[in-house]
Amino acid sequence: MDIRFQPYRPSQILSGHLRMGGSNPAGEEIAINSLFISRRGKPVIPVMGEYHFSRDSRENWAQELAKMKAGGVGIVATYVLWIYHEEIEGEFDFSGDLDLRAFMEACAAQGLEVMLRIGPWAHGECRNGGFPDWLQHSGIPLRCNDPRYMDKARIWYEKVFEQVEGLFYRDGGPIIGVQFENELVDNSAHLLALKKMAFEIGYEAPLYTATGWNSRYGAKIPVDELLPVFAGYVDAPWDASLCRLPPSHHFSFDPTRNDTAIGMDLMRDTDESGWRLPYERYPFATCELGSGLQVTHHRRPIVSEMDAYSLSLVKLGCGSNLIGYYMYHGGTNRIGRLSTLQESTATGYPNDVPILNYDFQTCLSQYGEARGQYGLLNMLHLFAQDFGDLLAPMEHVGAEGFVPCTDERRLRACLRTDGQRGFVFVNHHQRLMALEDVRGARIHALGVEFPPIDVCGSKGFFMPVNLPLEGAVLRFATAQPLCRMGRTFFFAAVDGIAPQYEIALPGGMQSVAVQPGLASVFDAGDARIVTLTWDQARFARRLGGKLYIGDGVNLYSFKGELHAIEGGSFAGWIYEEQGFVRVEKEREFHPAQLTLIPMEEPFVPPYVCELELGGARKRWWQRIRVSTAEGFVEIPGEYDAAQIYADGRLVADNYDTGVKWRVPASLLFGRECYLVMSERRHDFYCETP
Repeated sequence: MDIRFQPYRPSQILSGHLRMGGSNPAGEEIAINSLFISRRGKPVIPVMGEYHFSRDSRENWAQELAKMKAGGVGIVATYVLWIYHEEIEGEFDFSGDLDLRAFMEACAAQGLEVMLRIGPWAHGECRNGGFPDWLQHSGIPLRCNDPRYMDKARIWYEKVFEQVEGLFYRDGGPIIGVQFENELVDNSAHLLALKKMAFEIGYEAPLYTATGWNSRYGAKIPVDELLPVFAGYVDAPWDASLCRLPPSHHFSFDPTRNDTAIGMDLMRDTDESGWRLPYERYPFATCELGSGLQVTHHRRPIVSEMDAYSLSLVKLGCGSNLIGYYMYHGGTNRIGRLSTLQESTATGYPNDVPILNYDFQTCLSQYGEARGQYGLLNMLHLFAQDFGDLLAPMEHVGAEGFVPCTDERRLRACLRTDGQRGFVFVNHHQRLMALEDVRGARIHALGVEFPPIDVCGSKGFFMPVNLPLEGAVLRFATAQPLCRMGRTFFFAAVDGIAPQYEIALPGGMQSVAVQPGLASVFDAGDARIVTLTWDQARFARRLGGKLYIGDGVNLYSFKGELHAIEGGSFAGWIYEEQGFVRVEKEREFHPAQLTLIPMEEPFVPPYVCELELGGARKRWWQRIRVSTAEGFVEIPGEYDAAQIYADGRLVADNYDTGVKWRVPASLLFGRECYLVMSERRHDFYCETP
């Protein structure tokens, strides 16, 4: 199988037309043109991850942010959910776990920047999309320029601004961007009015964004005023179907920015006026790549680590120059003074989601555990940090024969290039579909012919073409670039593909084949090349300016010390100029043991409605005991919905997906705890893990 690419035709890059950009007190500038964002005059590919401060405990913020930074996230996106802060009209609460300013300061302390999503409407699987009930039922037309609504929105914006004043990029603070509204697809005038109102209040940031999806024409946004940001999810838990959905185009190298499936429960699928968003005026930026998915009661897809990784890889290959995830860190919904605060059919929305559980099956769980995609995605993030200045100006070039998502046989590939050098992206993963092995694939790009490769099993990767090294040019490598430390370039060997390098040196060509591992080191001119195994690379973390490899654990730095997300003693390696040096740390760890004791119903559960979605169901109870407060316990059983009450208060809930429900022992230890489960029926879509 020969893979070749279409001719490269460079786009015209527009500059100075977007009403964005700005500097901090040190004179460091963030600018944006039609192709990429730049900082200090250098193209960059930022990585942004969503984490909702109000859906976690204040005491966790700093440590969880440290984990996000270790995972390669540089920008934290967060909603400010109106109903959380003004559930009762005129009574604002920004205290405790709702302390927005403290969260901004926690981000800054970890060296993270912030994309502030201030609504007024947010969605985020929140009650009324984030609108307080008093506003939702006021009779005032919402999400438009009606003066009565704008008056309420102005008060909201002013109260939020009071919390963040002095923390914008212009002030030397962490806030580099503001998003207005969410999924507003047909009201450019309202988005512009929100921006103007925010600017009058004092909001000023280098980036202003709005979600850009809606049918194939794109959302109606004020042109050049807001950066449209896009999304892609591996499934659609909001879809009404109880069947497996057709194969997703997100796993083929289709450069279409719009995902017409998102929010189709709320928006039209066509635009009668024929509006077309002028995509060519904006860089391709994402804000909601689904590194996980929230389950709904009727639809419970399971996101694998390869689902998340392949989705992000494909979007990067298709030209994305801002990598944004929703959610990157899961959370726990609050229960309000007047009601629960989750999206539900009882509030007129299409979905029922758990009262508390906003885990999202994502990189970092609602309780801070790391999933497989945490490490896999960091491989892309490390690359974006170190090679973003090369990749960002490169454009997507499709293969001569486009391979659609329904094709099980042909190899899917694309090229990003500036005409002289580039990166070949390969994806051999389609969610819920086994692709045939491809043997002897010959890739031709920019005058370079790669040696034949076998692509077997589920995998995705990219390879360099004419990559500049220190005093040399890497003509090709059949390994994935990972990062660099000084003159040392790190690569990850793709499972099943032998790493080979061809380097053009002043004195001639150098060809090298290696066995990957920590000791796989060779010099190429003034550069040094280290080839890690894929599993070593997925545990690679840059912490404090040094490269660490966790020994099967996820390392991060917190308060100047090395930590592992997993419990107990841990080990790894740190890279020094002479090679990798072993590091070990002993920690006492007494993981909790779980005991469940069947019993009669001790009380009528306060939130029995969640246990009877779709009609009355049988339910059964168990008393919970845990031996220590350390580690996690797994809740066994097959059920529809489950709830845990501790000292009479609902502290955790879950819809059964077939994946083990993990709960921190610290949530249960020393408390009177009960588990209640409801009868499982065949009235929802669920996948086999």
